[in-house]
Amino acid sequence: MNPLFFVYQELLFRPLFNLLVIITDLVPGHGIGISILIVTIIVRLILIPPSLHQAKQMQKNQTKMADLKKELKKIQKDHAHDQTKKAEATMQLYKKAGINPASGCLPLLIQLPILIALYRVFLIGISPDTFQYLYAFVPAPSSVNFNFLTINLAQSSLLLAIVAGVSQFILMKSVSPTTPPPAPNDDQSAAMMASMQKNMAFMFPVMTVFISMKLPAALALYWVATTIFGIVQQYVFKKRLHITSSVAM
Repeated sequence: MNPLFFVYQELLFRPLFNLLVIITDLVPGHGIGISILIVTIIVRLILIPPSLHQAKQMQKNQTKMADLKKELKKIQKDHAHDQTKKAEATMQLYKKAGINPASGCLPLLIQLPILIALYRVFLIGISPDTFQYLYAFVPAPSSVNFNFLTINLAQSSLLLAIVAGVSQFILMKSVSPTTPPPAPNDDQSAAMMASMQKNMAFMFPVMTVFISMKLPAALALYWVATTIFGIVQQYVFKKRLHITSSVAM
């Protein structure tokens, strides 16, 4: 077995799978829908510190970059026809100002494997075929109720897929920058980035709906739960902690 896969399997996937089984066994009626909501909230609460660190670091970088606007424009003008020299001069300026563009990526790299493992847990579900991942001290559940409200979570659900898409749209709008569009004489890359962000705010929710329609509704429920958590987290970061940088995770 690949060492990295072994670490992922034993340190992330199996603990989350066993947590889901334990909570499902404890929930009245053994409803997996409530268990998915509980596990999702637990994991997202654990990920708040790295998310907060990422948001703070991004805000610091953005503040410093705003102070370097004139210098950046001068670099763009001096090296307009040489992308290599422009990139080198930009990185030297960032280094001098103490800006590390990759500093906000480490918390994200910590979060992604956990969220991927959580996604896989909900994808495979709880069934006799997956009991092999149980720890010796965790008993196999005697029964699992896949009904959540009026939805069978073992099958696809158009309703939950649409809710997932709408919640994703709200999250994308909440993390979109509120700054005005760049002026025509500004850097073309800034204008292109603003256009891409605007398009993604519509494309990603649509993709979420189509993907959720093809998967068991349990995954759509997870996506709704984690997205709503992200919306609330973004609100708290902005309104309560005064952190304007956006973290969509």
